[in-house]
Amino acid sequence: MTNLLSLLIWLPIAGGLAVLFGTGERNTAASKWLSLGIALATFGLCIPLWTGFDTTTAAMQYVEHANWIRLGNIEINYALGVDGFAMPLIALTSFTTVLVVLAGWEVIEKRVSHYMAAFLVMTGLMNGVFAATDAMLFYVFWEFMLIPMFLIIGIWGGPNRVYATLKFFLYTFLGSVLMLVALIYMGIKGGSFAIEAMHKLPLEMGPQTLIFIAFFLAFAVKVPMFPVHTWLPDAHVEAPTGGSVVLAAIMLKMGTYGFLRFNLPITPDASADLANIIIALSLIAVVYIGLVALVQKDMKKLIAYSSIAHMGFVTLGFFIVFKLVGANTHAALGFQGALVQMISHGFVSAALFLCVGVMYDRMHSRMIGDYGGVANSMPKFAAFFMLFAMANAGLPGTAGFVGEFMVIVAAFKANFWYAFLASVSLITGAAYTLWMYKRVVFGEVANKHVAELPDLNKREFLILAVLAVMTLALGLYPKALTTVMEPSVQHLIGCGVQSKLQTVVEGVCR
Repeated sequence: MTNLLSLLIWLPIAGGLAVLFGTGERNTAASKWLSLGIALATFGLCIPLWTGFDTTTAAMQYVEHANWIRLGNIEINYALGVDGFAMPLIALTSFTTVLVVLAGWEVIEKRVSHYMAAFLVMTGLMNGVFAATDAMLFYVFWEFMLIPMFLIIGIWGGPNRVYATLKFFLYTFLGSVLMLVALIYMGIKGGSFAIEAMHKLPLEMGPQTLIFIAFFLAFAVKVPMFPVHTWLPDAHVEAPTGGSVVLAAIMLKMGTYGFLRFNLPITPDASADLANIIIALSLIAVVYIGLVALVQKDMKKLIAYSSIAHMGFVTLGFFIVFKLVGANTHAALGFQGALVQMISHGFVSAALFLCVGVMYDRMHSRMIGDYGGVANSMPKFAAFFMLFAMANAGLPGTAGFVGEFMVIVAAFKANFWYAFLASVSLITGAAYTLWMYKRVVFGEVANKHVAELPDLNKREFLILAVLAVMTLALGLYPKALTTVMEPSVQHLIGCGVQSKLQTVVEGVCR
């Protein structure tokens, strides 16, 4: 299908505008059904995207190109394409949007059309981030994507939503300013804003280091990495359930995707030189933030800190490649583990936030101490919640295990202590997740409100059942995902990272 990527970007954006201006605030049923139809149509476009994807090449596929802006001899183009890194993330984004629309079906009561429109527009913008192959187009999508999330938290969030939105916006926006400077520098120096041209741009160590730092600050905030992580728990606590789902499932992955697209292939020597720092920050996130999660009393905050710890595995998997020069098999294992962790965390974290949302819709409390004995009144919910809690703790057979295991194996090859510290998360993850589950679901019924809780309705059951299937499918058969990613991983390791470190003869990979 021609222009498939453009459809994945502009269909939800146009659909969001249609919902916003076409249905009217009074006709909430029309807003919901139109939004669901657009979300399903967008996800439906991912089916030919996936089935037609060539898993034997690392080249960009579904390429689109059109002239956009010309500045002297420099062109900024509307250029799109996907490889084994971008395509699964676009599918995850479109899949998550369907769940978010369903999750807000009976919950959002004010400005329904605005709420649904914000998520649809944000879906198109996030798909644009993953599909853009021109750096300035990437930056435009990256920045505009902040606006819908800012509105979602600021309008439908909790009592401290203004503080949370400002903190979220300022952290992410200020980090992006330096990225813009780096992109302009490389665009002028190389005469092109094409990301692939930037990959081939010869840079001395000094400029590489500065560019790496500029990109790192932008992407580390988005992941978020320690110590620029403090905006995330506040944003999650104040965001509505749908906002938390998109934050955890998609937006955090945009930071790690940035490392793949920019830091590693454009500044490999600086990445190698600073790898120890990134590995240290990743391990701090895995261990220390896991301990912070242990003392949380708010379920959303606990899951938010859990997300930071799990994303530490992703950055660890990316940067231990520089400790495995020559050991391409283990380097690829670490890379693929990090990528699988990105997708699996999207399923598991989305499911956990939706589970908290189910309880919050009934009792309007996120505090662990307000619950107890939920299994007595909500047995179906308790079963789903158990599965997702086990996946979050890294139970074998679930999506939460595969990526972490692959990264730990690769880390063991690089350095025993990397693997040891990373493995600690399996203990802390089980501790804080099972502690929360035990307090909330088991034991005596805490109060009359818990005793009267209705179990899952059909809509909630459908949402959690779909996520349960995806969690188990990825845990039991990760090859369906790793096969898609493998050519891109091998190309980045062999031609984008390690070849420069080993001074491979020019032209071998290009």
